[in-house]
Amino acid sequence: MGLIIAFVIFIASMIFMLITGHSMVWALLIGLLLFTGLGLKQLDMPVSKGIKELSSSSWGSIRDSLIVIEVMLIIGLITAAWRISGTITIFVFYGMKVIVPPLFLIIAFLLSCLLSYALGTSFGVAGTVGVIFMALARSGGVDPVITAGVLMSGIYFGDRGSPVSSSANMVAGITKTDILTNVKIMMKTAALPFALTLAAYIVVSIMNPISHVDAALMDSFKSEFTLSPWGFVPAVLMLALPLLKVGVILSIVISVLASSVIAFLVEKISILEICKVLLLGYHPTGEGLSAILDGGGLVSMIEIAIILIISCAYSGIFNRTGMLDGLLSRITKCCTKIGRFATSVLVGLASCVLFCNQTIATLMHNDLLTKPYLDTGGTRQELAIDIENSTIIIVGLIPWAIACSVPLTFFGIGNEAILWAWYLYLVPLCYLFTKKRWYADKVPAA
Repeated sequence: MGLIIAFVIFIASMIFMLITGHSMVWALLIGLLLFTGLGLKQLDMPVSKGIKELSSSSWGSIRDSLIVIEVMLIIGLITAAWRISGTITIFVFYGMKVIVPPLFLIIAFLLSCLLSYALGTSFGVAGTVGVIFMALARSGGVDPVITAGVLMSGIYFGDRGSPVSSSANMVAGITKTDILTNVKIMMKTAALPFALTLAAYIVVSIMNPISHVDAALMDSFKSEFTLSPWGFVPAVLMLALPLLKVGVILSIVISVLASSVIAFLVEKISILEICKVLLLGYHPTGEGLSAILDGGGLVSMIEIAIILIISCAYSGIFNRTGMLDGLLSRITKCCTKIGRFATSVLVGLASCVLFCNQTIATLMHNDLLTKPYLDTGGTRQELAIDIENSTIIIVGLIPWAIACSVPLTFFGIGNEAILWAWYLYLVPLCYLFTKKRWYADKVPAA
């Protein structure tokens, strides 16, 4: 009963923070106090010794996530670097140059897929490229609801499967698996849903052609940025280096350095200003196109890093006290009856609905399914891919979840756009029916 009460208070505090617009960190701290208190009661030992035990266990979980936190902070740098160097802008500019009216939605989908994969951020692409494509759709007579759904599919293509994605690195960290191995498997499992989504959007795109491209918007690109072909270099490096087996962190650092050099030599931005943008984000004072690109920077990832640290402390407390053992036994039975991935989908859906946050839902998913997976013959590698194909994707379909509401707010569209985000439906559906045929017997040993 104590655990149920703690969870009810925790969920209520999360809902309160969401409604009032306060940071989720406060809700997590409340939860940490609740679960620590419950853990001390279950350990049944002197308070000082109990706190030491729980702190040690929590630190063990946090230590395992430090590499993920490091990657997240560096990702904050690249999101700012690509803005100030004109990399994002040049992709959109030349993408619009090749727009053929019936292919507008296809280009929006493919370009958002490419940039989300290169940047590893759904919000970053939604708040930049996504806003631009929504403006083009509205001015060119394309249904904005359909456009928003297409963009939702595109931004989560990279958020799920990019080697620089914070969610992909978080999953790799908490499941203790290799990020590049995960990415390779995710690309294979994405092939069928991506092909089906692309085919469907081709039909939709032909039926909803854009009437014209706003010339004023194109002119604003030219006035705000140099639009040198050098702007492609940071993205090419970020895409190519991991394929050449260069580490994720080093690849990001090289891309950031390349962006900084381009910003200095091509965009004529001072070194001091570049350093300021990398740390604090790109915050232009004008009201032109550059204002759309506002954001990024090291500070943009600090709150996410704090959330991950606190959430990992939960894992340590749960593991040390065994307070979830009763629930884990039921989940293990479910894995045996309906299969591990079907169970993963149910747990992921419940986590997303309850916690409204991709990070917390993912961490809870891992805590609840690690033991059942290992006890039923699964591996950590399998669990990592199953989380990517369930929770990481499903959260984008929950209207009140941050992963869904924030991009739709950027787009200025209601929840009806979710019906057109077909990639988010097809990933778990296709994987559910194809996993046994090609994947289950190929999972590397844990």
